[in-house]
Amino acid sequence: MQKKNITFELTIFDSIEELSKEDGALMLDAIAARKNAYAPYSNFQVGAAVLLENGEVVIGNNQENASYPSGLCAERVAIFYAGAKYPGVAFKAIAITATSVNYQLTDPAAPCGNCRQAISEYEVKQKKPIALMMMGEKGKVFKCNSMADILPLGFDSSFL
Repeated sequence: MQKKNITFELTIFDSIEELSKEDGALMLDAIAARKNAYAPYSNFQVGAAVLLENGEVVIGNNQENASYPSGLCAERVAIFYAGAKYPGVAFKAIAITATSVNYQLTDPAAPCGNCRQAISEYEVKQKKPIALMMMGEKGKVFKCNSMADILPLGFDSSFL
């Protein structure tokens, strides 16, 4: 038998003001996207912004549906749009922010499992890490260097 300890580095900023200019601007884009989320059922609004290697920023927000599985998370809206509009352009970073209409979310919100898998697909495809920043409505910002950090032992095309 063998045991392994899997760890990753997480940088925690006290607020958006501590981020680099580029990261702060990306998070502000995610905040703007969050404000246009369509979330009448969960009242949980999420915004995402993807920074591409060519300098373009693509945004997305959650889009709910009365038939719950038919909705789509902000992260996947943003990355699928980026992949459709800028095929072959690598992703540098993704910023995600979430809030609730019912309460103030001060803890960073991480992507769901489906979104982690979708982002991982692009990271594997481009053979380069995608930085990930997460925050609630305000307060601390978590930043990790790669989607692989928060999806260890991920499933990818090498298994097929």
